[in-house]
Amino acid sequence: MHAPSLRPPRLILASSSPYRRALLERLRIAFDVAVPALDETPLAAETPAATALRLAQAKARAVAARECAAAPDGAPVLVIGSDQVATFDGLQIGKPGTHEKALEQLRTMRNRIVEFHSALCLYDSARDLAQTEDVITRVRFRDLPDAELEAYLRAETPYDVAGSAKSEGLGIALLESIESDDPTALVGLPLIALTRMLRAAGYPLFAGAQ
Repeated sequence: MHAPSLRPPRLILASSSPYRRALLERLRIAFDVAVPALDETPLAAETPAATALRLAQAKARAVAARECAAAPDGAPVLVIGSDQVATFDGLQIGKPGTHEKALEQLRTMRNRIVEFHSALCLYDSARDLAQTEDVITRVRFRDLPDAELEAYLRAETPYDVAGSAKSEGLGIALLESIESDDPTALVGLPLIALTRMLRAAGYPLFAGAQ
């Protein structure tokens, strides 16, 4: 007789981002979405990498604690947390929130190299183990006139993304070059690093594909 196969732990994406959800759907595995409630303000003297890694892990742990407490059987979960911080000249660039702030960001970044820190955490509640990684993408912005920047912002309204440019959409036209080990990192969820972490956690990537 064959031993019954063990079901993989419940996989949860700790994010409200539709972009991260769309990326995770590429892997064709079942997952749930839970939104963490955290203050994402950088700490005093905190580096961009430290901010991104801290928040990615905090999101994953917060959702794991909430979901495990709510589960009637206390079943373990695997939670994916991610955070992205853009930076240049040593300054962190957040989500603009408004058209005016987005335009100011794009003006400032013209013909400049911007580093995007896409931090990832996979938290395994069964082992209280967090795998973390900071994937860095270096982007050079084109030197475009205000009229083109205005037109882009009104077309795509990228006010909820760090750096005010959606590279997966029309925002790619703002960029001169992208340097990264993971083409998905800039969008917000580094899938190469994530699949490496899932394999290390024993998650059956291909067996669970739908």
